[in-house]
Amino acid sequence: MKALQKTAISAAAVALLTGLSVSAFAEDAPAADAPEVSPVTANVTVASSYIYRGITQSNNKPAIQGGFDYAHESGFYVGNWNSSISWISDEYTNGGIAKQSAPATSAPIEMDFYAGFKKELIGEGFASDFGVLQYYYPTTGLGGVVSQSTVNANPGFRQASGVNPSTTELYAAQNFTAGPTTGFFKFSYAVSNLFGIENSKGSFYPDLTANYDTGMYGVTVNAHVGYQYVPNNIVVTATTALANAGTYNWSYADWKLGLTKDFGGGLSGSAYYTGTSAQKVGSNYIYSTPNGGNAGRANAVVALTKTF
Repeated sequence: MKALQKTAISAAAVALLTGLSVSAFAEDAPAADAPEVSPVTANVTVASSYIYRGITQSNNKPAIQGGFDYAHESGFYVGNWNSSISWISDEYTNGGIAKQSAPATSAPIEMDFYAGFKKELIGEGFASDFGVLQYYYPTTGLGGVVSQSTVNANPGFRQASGVNPSTTELYAAQNFTAGPTTGFFKFSYAVSNLFGIENSKGSFYPDLTANYDTGMYGVTVNAHVGYQYVPNNIVVTATTALANAGTYNWSYADWKLGLTKDFGGGLSGSAYYTGTSAQKVGSNYIYSTPNGGNAGRANAVVALTKTF
């Protein structure tokens, strides 16, 4: 879910443009009214892959994304962001109990709805942000709940138990500015099961993002690190059928390093490299792709975004 970061970037761009609109000869020229900034912004993105918290949501295939934000001068905001995905239906094409329980599952889109309050409570350049985020996945043909023992036999499948993938998180973030460097520290807490993982209520995700404006050609360096903690670890014994013995730990760290280029007129491009510490037990990846590969493997992504 990228919309909150886009809002921050748009706000920064507006601030920059406002600063540049002040004429060096203001004392000699009549003051001009600054153009009114709309409280509503929209964005659309085409990306080579949709990676969220280091895990591919589109099986490393291109994704189309977009949304809108409304920000009131009081600090209240609300928004929606959407992306094409395939990971839910992928779970039912990877064989095992998931495919047997629901072979015709369809879930082509992720829809995120969020609302919150963002204000510079500490000081200028240090906005505090509090809100709630609902990840909603419209699905058809979602599999029914099966026994825990059956899930244990197929621990690489998030959807083997038929848990609803829709997720609700509360979050708090502190933004910061230090010269050409901006960023934020954020803490997200799941008050529901997390993305279809059974018994995962109480999962949390702290992350740190920093952006450095190089001052050259509109290029900004982006860096990110986070840790997805999930409380439900599945222990599989050597006697369990169809699985490798070991502890299937859903928790992992993720990181990202990249560049963003501002082309002007609301158009920007980005390129980054991302990876995770998502584990593998025997031949089973904790987060798997349809062919049994690692959904959290290192990836290079390019994207083009237009903000309106």
